[in-house]
Amino acid sequence: MTVKYVIIGAGAAGLSFAATLQKHGEESFVILEKESEAGGLCRSAACGGAPIDIGGGHLLDARNRLACDFVFSWLPEDEWKLYHRSTKIVIGAHSVDYPLEANLWQLPTETALEYLESIARLWAGGNDKRPENFRDWIYQSFGEKMADAYMIPYNQKIWSCDLSELGIYWLHKLPDVPFREILRSCLDRAPGGLLPSHSSFYYPKRYGYGEAFLRIADSMRDKIRYNCAVKEIDCDTLAVNGEVRARYIVNTAPWQAFAPSLPAEVRDNISKLAYTSVDIDYFPGPSADRRSHWTYFADMELPYHRIIHRDNIVEGALGYWTETNARRRARPGAYHWENPFAYPLPTLGKPRAVAELLAMMKKRNIIGLGRWGEWDHMNSDAVIARGIALAETMLTTYK
Repeated sequence: MTVKYVIIGAGAAGLSFAATLQKHGEESFVILEKESEAGGLCRSAACGGAPIDIGGGHLLDARNRLACDFVFSWLPEDEWKLYHRSTKIVIGAHSVDYPLEANLWQLPTETALEYLESIARLWAGGNDKRPENFRDWIYQSFGEKMADAYMIPYNQKIWSCDLSELGIYWLHKLPDVPFREILRSCLDRAPGGLLPSHSSFYYPKRYGYGEAFLRIADSMRDKIRYNCAVKEIDCDTLAVNGEVRARYIVNTAPWQAFAPSLPAEVRDNISKLAYTSVDIDYFPGPSADRRSHWTYFADMELPYHRIIHRDNIVEGALGYWTETNARRRARPGAYHWENPFAYPLPTLGKPRAVAELLAMMKKRNIIGLGRWGEWDHMNSDAVIARGIALAETMLTTYK
């Protein structure tokens, strides 16, 4: 079988790319998906009489109109509910709104003063030395008190690595709350600064998030081969698994899956790419928090770093699920899912390794796309936008 495009993976990236090809009249493509259904990390399953997102909490950012309009083409907007984000952070005996630095006023006065004094000492010291890694950035940006109480333990739990091995090039994903806004929020007793994403989000009224991707996949079901894990790519002939040949390969899967079949210099860069896992455990019964959509936990004694309050997001649902790095997982829930590939780690050497990898593969007409193809921790709406953009570019420039 020979096609113009072989697409590896039927997740948000692969489906948005393929759907855009089809929208413009391109039918010479096939999607190879290792699972038995589409959706990738955005897949959902039914448990306890309601959906659960088995790849972790996924939401549709209301501000990304390109992605929203795309998804609404298959799952109409009136089948979604718009939420204004309410999330909490639990530190010891205290629960405050996210982000912590914008809501110190919710802590007991003496505790809030300790945080403020720690931050103020940074500014008084006039330390303008640029941090070289994520751990140093935390201490230099938040002060010792907030770093030790929340930022260091929480990030240690989610990444499960030495934080000094992570870079600072990805920090646009975090909230931006300057010191002046921290002080203003305390004086006004109101949150300050800006949330970077998902301040308003959509979630289906009756389904899990994965429903949107099932509908997209259903519109091109004759183009998808399920239970078809890619284990080998011939970079000279662009043959995949020795069966399907293409003019172009668009990869949205972790490169490690078929790395042994790739050239040595490519394998060398893949070996430098690190990742971490997430385990999902569902627990029946009502959530402890009746307002928050999800809650972050800094306590190192707790294995999970986040709880998604399903009963506050899915209408009529009960129960909640925890998200835990596999290295920390302790008690299984009523339902359990393991996601070995959850987050690409933003290690110090990642930008160079990824740039070299993508350049090498592009010369061979193999293009990386999405969270794993580009090795970038993107939210699903950003992935969808990238998929649309790549397809439109390839249709006009790759003849």
